[in-house]
Amino acid sequence: MSAFDRKPVQGAVALAFAASAVFAPARLFAQAPMLSASAPVASVSGRAAVPYAVGEELTYRATFGGIPAGTARMRVEGVEAIRGRQAYHVVFTIDGGVPFFRVHDRYDSWIDVQTLASLRHRQQISEGRYKRTTTYEIYPERGTYEEGDSVHASVAHPLDDGSFIYAVRSAGIRVGETRRDDRYFRPDRNPVVLTGLRQEAVRVDAGVFPATVVRPSIKANGIFSENGEAQIWFSDDARRYPVLVKSKFAKFSLTLSLKSVVAGEGMTPATVANAR
Repeated sequence: MSAFDRKPVQGAVALAFAASAVFAPARLFAQAPMLSASAPVASVSGRAAVPYAVGEELTYRATFGGIPAGTARMRVEGVEAIRGRQAYHVVFTIDGGVPFFRVHDRYDSWIDVQTLASLRHRQQISEGRYKRTTTYEIYPERGTYEEGDSVHASVAHPLDDGSFIYAVRSAGIRVGETRRDDRYFRPDRNPVVLTGLRQEAVRVDAGVFPATVVRPSIKANGIFSENGEAQIWFSDDARRYPVLVKSKFAKFSLTLSLKSVVAGEGMTPATVANAR
């Protein structure tokens, strides 16, 4: 069962970033451009240019229906070898819950440093009494992915739940722009579309950020369904941080608000501030 199929209340909170790029708007341009990097920050020798770095950690305050629901974190752990290929190891976690329902979820993704395609994705879910660990081995060169002993068809240049948010940051969606993407590693969840709505300054615990508001939706039920009215505020600086997420789910409102930023390698706090 995919992360998109789970419906626990706190599972919705956990998914807000783990799946924040699996989208699809009501109106679609006939030839909308594919998700691709736009004005990247910098490249490291042998790696694609990206707006994030090893050691970066973003911490969020989560609320559900106005009730504090815990803390979420996104972190670039490091660069590791996966089947002989160098990959960014990125981690999304959420810890918290509401009375009588505790959540400790972790999503790990490994992203090829050259192609930025997903190579592996692991979900460790602990929500109340529900617990599950699932690992997907993803093979871009074969166009397949494996879940246990089962082999399934995938897509070209695949992305998983965790890696997609980093791809969206690299894409740099602009106001008035719509981008269609069929890169989610499970083909039945495509197409994916991102629409730039407006520019707007937003105040969160981490500070005030001029931002571009992006409308996401997905061809499925859940937080980013066509009727979910989801919006994501991406900072208008070199790092394109997702500083705020708002959505409606099961008649409740979901909000993830950026609390703090730990800069990655080569990015001091002063550099981050000057990039805004």
